[in-house]
Amino acid sequence: MSTAERPPFTLDVLRWRPWLETVDDVGPTPEQAAVVDQVAPSPESRPYYATLAHDLPALRERTALFNAIMYGPRGARRADRELASTAASLVNGCVYCTSVHARRYLELTKDSAVVGRLLDEGVGTDLGERERAVVDYAVKLTDDPAGVTAADLAPLRRAGFSDLEILDITHATAMFAWANRLMQTLGEGEPAGDPPAQGG
Repeated sequence: MSTAERPPFTLDVLRWRPWLETVDDVGPTPEQAAVVDQVAPSPESRPYYATLAHDLPALRERTALFNAIMYGPRGARRADRELASTAASLVNGCVYCTSVHARRYLELTKDSAVVGRLLDEGVGTDLGERERAVVDYAVKLTDDPAGVTAADLAPLRRAGFSDLEILDITHATAMFAWANRLMQTLGEGEPAGDPPAQGG
């Protein structure tokens, strides 16, 4: 799907459609089926995990890393990690990941205004100090990682973030610099209500 055809950013639940055969398509081994059953968080996302299951060791490592970064105790609030993930996904143009993590941020904060502005107006929209610090840092780290300096941490510190919280936000942003590219290379998000597209 070209950029011009890409659906708009949305809070709607999307389905991910792979461009490769998944292990479900070719007949999974019992081990592959068990791992996909364990790690796929929803039916809409199952095809993604069933694609990655062609390399089970990599899928296991990816899942452990993702869980540690997004759900690890202490450090940054889950909402801040989800906001950073949303901002990175917006910059990278990953409609599917933006939808997932914007919904999670909304579930955690109940702040529909922040989510609505980000999806409708982009990462430059008007935000409060805390949200602005997270989004600006995530955008800079996504757009220009080599250009990040100590000065880019100052707004986060002014907003009250500790070094451990900043590290967590860094990890979440970096995770999606990778995850968005992997997901966009292997398939695309589409409205869950549409019939599965043929070919690809």
